Amino acid sequence: MKFERWIRQHTNQITVLVGSLIVAGFVAKWTNNFAISQGLLAGASVLAAVPVIINAVEALRYKTISIELLVSIAVIGAFIIQEYAESAVVTFLFLFGSYLENKTLAKTRQSIKKLTEMAPTTANVLQADGTVVATDVDLLDEGDVVLVKTGGQIPVDGKIVAGSGYVNEASITGESRPVAKQTAESVFSGSLLTNGTLQIEATKVGDETTFAKIIELVEEAQDAKSPAEKFIDRFATYYTPAVLVLALIVWLFSQDFKLAITVLVLGCPGALVIGAPVSNVAGIGNGANHGVLIKGGDVMATLAKVDTFVFDKTGTLTRGETTVSAYHQFGNTNETILPLVAQIEQQSDHPLGQAIINYAKQQAPIAHMPAVAQVDTVKGQGLLAQLSDGQKMLVGNWRLLADHQVTINSEQQQVINDLQQQGSSTVLVAAKQQLVAVIGVADQIRPEVPAKLQALRDLGAKQLIMLTGDNQSTAQVVGEQLGLDQVRAELLPEDKLAIVKQLQANGHRVAFVGDGINDSPSIATADIGIAMGGGTDVAVETSDVVLMRSNFGELVHGYGLAQKTMANLRENITIAILTVVFLLVGLVLGYIYMASGMLVHEGSILVVIFNAMRLLKYQNKKDPKLDVNQVNEMKSPVQSK
Repeated sequence: MKFERWIRQHTNQITVLVGSLIVAGFVAKWTNNFAISQGLLAGASVLAAVPVIINAVEALRYKTISIELLVSIAVIGAFIIQEYAESAVVTFLFLFGSYLENKTLAKTRQSIKKLTEMAPTTANVLQADGTVVATDVDLLDEGDVVLVKTGGQIPVDGKIVAGSGYVNEASITGESRPVAKQTAESVFSGSLLTNGTLQIEATKVGDETTFAKIIELVEEAQDAKSPAEKFIDRFATYYTPAVLVLALIVWLFSQDFKLAITVLVLGCPGALVIGAPVSNVAGIGNGANHGVLIKGGDVMATLAKVDTFVFDKTGTLTRGETTVSAYHQFGNTNETILPLVAQIEQQSDHPLGQAIINYAKQQAPIAHMPAVAQVDTVKGQGLLAQLSDGQKMLVGNWRLLADHQVTINSEQQQVINDLQQQGSSTVLVAAKQQLVAVIGVADQIRPEVPAKLQALRDLGAKQLIMLTGDNQSTAQVVGEQLGLDQVRAELLPEDKLAIVKQLQANGHRVAFVGDGINDSPSIATADIGIAMGGGTDVAVETSDVVLMRSNFGELVHGYGLAQKTMANLRENITIAILTVVFLLVGLVLGYIYMASGMLVHEGSILVVIFNAMRLLKYQNKKDPKLDVNQVNEMKSPVQSK
């Protein structure tokens, strides 16, 4: 019906209007305008009752006796005995609790649209005569050769048949650094060519590409996720008919209609109706104030039961950006050559070079450095620089130095080996046929992570696991530094997803923490998906929990908060049920009447509200604060010799 649709579309506006009328009604009552007060509260009751009654009728169509039915009958009964304040407050709180809980769920289904918009739509296909034709990706066939230039998005899974460049595969593998690609190497649809020009022969197109499968996995995962049935709905299955039968029995035996309505009014679980929503809302509000967006009460309940946390590495456990992890300079001079290396790297587009440039900017400028006259790129090896004073300087890998007969002694080789074992890439600098410096470049672990992981264990986490698309050696180093239970590396999105499903099949409640498109299927499939707020929009949209400042302290706070909120919710439900039992037994035995019953009833509502408000001040006592020394220790372990 049009009326029902209009009511559902404007329920939020109705809730606001009802709240305003209730406030005005009580103000009129306090100023002794009793008639006006009754009119305002009666009007508020009618407005608030309409959407509640519609939901009750809808449930009856499916042969379900919902708590909305009891609320509806109680409101009608309150009207008959002219208890307008009671009916207005109960219905308003019922609507307002539903509004607050549902508001945070509004955007969870937008992730599919976001993913679809990110998918490549066109491709430049090379023709036999050498010309290029822009073609819709849906019309591509296996074997077609596509041309991708710098800044372009790769539209197919395939192999490079000509050209070279650096490809950002973070959307697929989670690898933080652009990967150098040469002829005969594989590339994925959806990745970005940051530098170079490639001709790619398609091996997978359309729905068969890795990127398309990511979209499919997210769709399947979200469709498989159905919200947990609310405890109050289950309780209402038995409670609502019981109160209705009790009221009917009272009327049949006493022939006292007012008494029967009083049973319904007092039996209407006002505190129960708002007990769960108000706890969830207070918990969600506390989380938001601490940078943790928890998308609803179901999420809160599930998060509290998580026993296994699975982490992506890049951008989650680590900063997600390459930085200089160590600087070793050899020789007797005290003057650093780092600014000179940065000048040379400015002629390169290599991502490791940018990390060196950024690091050099943080150091004090050095006077009297020779200028860089010329820089030549040696493919696959590094840079050969000619300085203004006639010197030559090499900046690159061991192949570059070997080709120019640069000697490396055992001490220097040990430094290189140590850096590589620590998971750092190494940039070697040579002059006058001697190695003069080694620079380690790595994706640094977030400084707060070790302490926060221990805090998760203290709160009840049984397993901490890392899944990453990064290489095994780097991943293993990170895992050992953090004391993780398991480390799995060189994984594609479907591999991560399979591991998450296996953990669930083994009976674990799994939370997946990630930040990239490649994490979206796992985030959507896990019992709780947690996204770093600084990650991609898709990860944020797909997730159940968002860490808005991408801080691990927020994760610990959210986990502890969920446990505290569920304990608070159980307390509220217990208070509400005991209050109803007390009122109904007291009504039957004669020690509770309408006036005293109303006082107890309203008192119970205030009790659960105040109990829930304690959550607003929640602070996790098991979350250690990171001191300055810990921060410095976890930052780049830069050394100089």
